[in-house]
Amino acid sequence: MKLKTERLILSEFTKIDAPFFYELANDPDFIKYIGDRNVNSISDAEKYIADNIIPSYTLHGFGFYIVRLKENGASIGMCGLIKRDWMDYVEIGFAFLTEYRGKGYAIESSIVTKKYAKENIGISTLSAITDVNNEKSGNLLNRLGLEFSRLINYPGVNKKCRLYLEKN
Repeated sequence: MKLKTERLILSEFTKIDAPFFYELANDPDFIKYIGDRNVNSISDAEKYIADNIIPSYTLHGFGFYIVRLKENGASIGMCGLIKRDWMDYVEIGFAFLTEYRGKGYAIESSIVTKKYAKENIGISTLSAITDVNNEKSGNLLNRLGLEFSRLINYPGVNKKCRLYLEKN
């Protein structure tokens, strides 16, 4: 699976992407807003990709995709779809390395991912969750056509999250 935009290529993660995922998962904002995934080495990153990202492609037909720049192939972030057992809707999510934020890559990759979800997978309603303090992601979700619905509890963690639902 490959998705392309004017500036980006999105494709499925492989274990080869472990060094990039290690860097992303240890970005201070990733840990602050998404959570600490205990990826403390390249080996941990390989295991995380193998155990948590790749199985979704087979199980659901979608997942998180690595985002690369078309011009030079640099890995800059991830964007994709996730289905959690405790959520009613498929979620869209994204994370980018610090130096690639504020350049429009998150919205660009989210638009093509949303289009893929609708046209190729047949997902009717998308959702998203964010940390209650992550206003930038909330603004991006608004631009993508999702709106704040309510606060929800994130299972297993004493933490509230903002739930966004697609406007229909």
